[in-house]
Amino acid sequence: MRETTFVPETEIQRQRGIMEIVRAMADRPHTYYIVSMGCQMNERDSETVAGMLTEMGMTAAPAREQADLILYNTCCVRENAENKALGNVIWLKELKKDRPELKICVGGCMTQEKGMAEAMKRNYPFIDLIYGTHNLYRFPEYLWRVLTEGRPVVEVEQTDGEVVEGLPEKRRSTFKSFVNIMYGCDNFCTYCIVPYVRGRERSRRPEAILDEAKRLQDAGVKEITLLGQNVNSYMGGGAAFADLLYRLDALGIERIRFMTSHPKDLSDELIGAYATLEHLMPHLHLPVQAGNDDILRRMNRHYDRARYLDVVDRLRAARPDIGLTTDIIVGFPGETAEQFEQTMDLVDRVRYDSAYTFIYSPRTGTAAAKMPDDTPMEEKSRRIQRLIDRQLQITKEILEGMVGRTETVLVESVSARDGSMMGGRTPRAIMVNFPGTPALIGRFVKVRITSAGKNTLRGEMVANQGE
Repeated sequence: MRETTFVPETEIQRQRGIMEIVRAMADRPHTYYIVSMGCQMNERDSETVAGMLTEMGMTAAPAREQADLILYNTCCVRENAENKALGNVIWLKELKKDRPELKICVGGCMTQEKGMAEAMKRNYPFIDLIYGTHNLYRFPEYLWRVLTEGRPVVEVEQTDGEVVEGLPEKRRSTFKSFVNIMYGCDNFCTYCIVPYVRGRERSRRPEAILDEAKRLQDAGVKEITLLGQNVNSYMGGGAAFADLLYRLDALGIERIRFMTSHPKDLSDELIGAYATLEHLMPHLHLPVQAGNDDILRRMNRHYDRARYLDVVDRLRAARPDIGLTTDIIVGFPGETAEQFEQTMDLVDRVRYDSAYTFIYSPRTGTAAAKMPDDTPMEEKSRRIQRLIDRQLQITKEILEGMVGRTETVLVESVSARDGSMMGGRTPRAIMVNFPGTPALIGRFVKVRITSAGKNTLRGEMVANQGE
């Protein structure tokens, strides 16, 4: 395991000092708007940036058009995510013509991609600040330079990254929170750009994670989700991640979740934790990507079909009520019809609660982008539609099997479709909609499941919440 390096506390104090300087500036931006794209790691980074902007005296604007500073936290896992980000940035060019004082900032994984920052500087000179994932902690310094130098700032560090503690944060929710436990990835799956833009694996100290979790608990947070590109390799892998879960469970936080897990590193100790820990929720996102051994080998996944199915069997033996979700790539370079059928068979055997399915999209800079791919897009589209249809049928069958049960639901929001309905998740992370009022948001309620939809449940609160 590569030794983790930490940003010195003196540097964090320096950045906090710059935040105070910006706060005192009369001509600084007074409102901000953050657009967060991509994964939960990006969402958590956006909370950090929001915390720093708040420390600099700014408040969140209700819409982009009303903000003095607009920041895009970008994703580049798939090429369409990158194109979407660039399309949004181009839209801001017209906005800045009308409001030249507007500050535009772009950060995240896309800017960390090799050569991207220079290309953006050349093609989008109206952007005021471009920074990378590894130097997010220096955002206050870069913004101060933008405000005092009157010219664009481009700062992207090509390093393996460091662990940063002690930055401000502005959480999006008062009752559920993300907690980073590690950063980066050492797996180098042949289709994936993440190790090149997020750096190599580095883990936070357990004590720092426990302190953060305790602060959140004291503030009323009821659910935490631990984040990492591969949480199973926390502190080098083995029992370390399970040990962290045991220590977090002892705090008494009501719900603990985590993502994402790599099957090759899922330890016996973690499986045992599912059988033992009271607050660890019965849900696991376990990306399989494909059901054929040759495809898995060319993806550089370091497990085979038999290993994956064995892990699934042992998880269900330890926690019979566990719900599994997954990621699947269809049409990986060279995938034959027979190999795809093995993926369909694996989906039938595992019976996931849901699956995120994608047609393979080549990413420049990855090994798979150079692999020959002679499968027509029409055939790939046909395959993925078959997969989606089958998974929808499995999901429907699983949800229908829950009708009549009483589930404990953490209420999250008003339903987007019906303002008289509330939405929340079961321990298995399945969404339930039921009649209620916004006063329930952030509370646990007992809900009796009355019907199943396409991928959600419907229910009604039980009269006696002690049931």
